[in-house]
Amino acid sequence: MAHPKRKISKTRRDKRRTHYKLEAPGMAKCPTTGEMHLPHRAFWLDGKLYYKGQVIIEKEIRA
Repeated sequence: MAHPKRKISKTRRDKRRTHYKLEAPGMAKCPTTGEMHLPHRAFWLDGKLYYKGQVIIEKEIRA
């Protein structure tokens, strides 16, 4: 088995990992409501569930 000849310092280890970054998720705009949402996912707006610009579920709002 391979063994490291010298200990790698924390600074050197962290330099190698600098390129692992989070990216902002891509957003899509609903053609019906104009609301921004994650692509290929349903989203709620004003008690209605939208997917691909169509209302899928209408939730009753209780007062």
